[in-house]
Amino acid sequence: MKAFIITKYSKKEKLQLTQLAEPIAKENEVLVQIHSAGVNLLDSMIKRGEFKLFLPYKTPLINGHDMAGTVVKVGSNVKKFKAGDEVYSRVGDYRIGTFAEYIAVNEADLALKPKNISMEEAASIPLVGLTAWQALVETVNLKKGQKVFIQAGSGGVGTFAIQLAKHLGAFVATTTSTANINLVKSLGADLVIDYKNEDFEAKLKDYDLVIHSNRDPKILEKSLRILKSGGQLISLVGPPTPEFAAEIGLPWHLKLVTKLLSSSVKKKAKKLNTSFKFLFMRAEGSQLQQITQLIESGVIKPIIDKVFPFEQTNDAMAYVETGRVKGKVVIKIK
Repeated sequence: MKAFIITKYSKKEKLQLTQLAEPIAKENEVLVQIHSAGVNLLDSMIKRGEFKLFLPYKTPLINGHDMAGTVVKVGSNVKKFKAGDEVYSRVGDYRIGTFAEYIAVNEADLALKPKNISMEEAASIPLVGLTAWQALVETVNLKKGQKVFIQAGSGGVGTFAIQLAKHLGAFVATTTSTANINLVKSLGADLVIDYKNEDFEAKLKDYDLVIHSNRDPKILEKSLRILKSGGQLISLVGPPTPEFAAEIGLPWHLKLVTKLLSSSVKKKAKKLNTSFKFLFMRAEGSQLQQITQLIESGVIKPIIDKVFPFEQTNDAMAYVETGRVKGKVVIKIK
């Protein structure tokens, strides 16, 4: 099969298109012929080695975390899927490799694809959908009438999280550029801040939750200050915390590293009687199945900026790295 691989951690080196043996599904795995793969900033961060301390992948490896496709074979212990099923997944850590023609996926990480959307649209959903779900539903249990500030509303997570937060009954504020104001309003945003011309701290006060996705330390501090007493900030970009280290089973010395990295922001949050949490989403087929129901009922619609052919996977990665994507970028493999 054809696949795009990372030959070594590098900022400059591109993914290499190569020919590899088709994977074999183990007893709890499903072999999927991939139709389309979502492209995420995480793919670039893995390629550059930014997560090698916490996710020490051995190179060479196939890149890619999101996919939609058709089941070809199932392992002997697989109960939920059969050959011919259309499925989608954010595959598990250490099992990545969706920039390829086939992949073997753990049954627990898979869900049936929503019937009312295309393979390309389905491939755009898993990582951003699960991130939003694990922040808004699993971690916070967002309630009707609560106020949430979702940064970068026109991005992949933002476009999904706005729709999910509105479905849960929240008041949603977001930031975006002038060109994307109408897009985020159409998704349900109640208050839109043009980040190039307006200061969100001057407009927002007493929020229950911030979904934080900006790497600027000043933005992080300002985000804490707009929370009400007892409010929560969930960061998708860090710094990582000891709680995160414990969740993924890191050794003691890396727990110590995360404690040092996060101590400053945790102190600031405590001083304001708020809380800080770092969220690194995980693969979860059961949650994805609940997302399928929301998509099929019309509550959430995928937002795709651009679809690239498989051969142009490196161009798709470069486009995502510009930070100007509206919704998601997808590569069409089949």
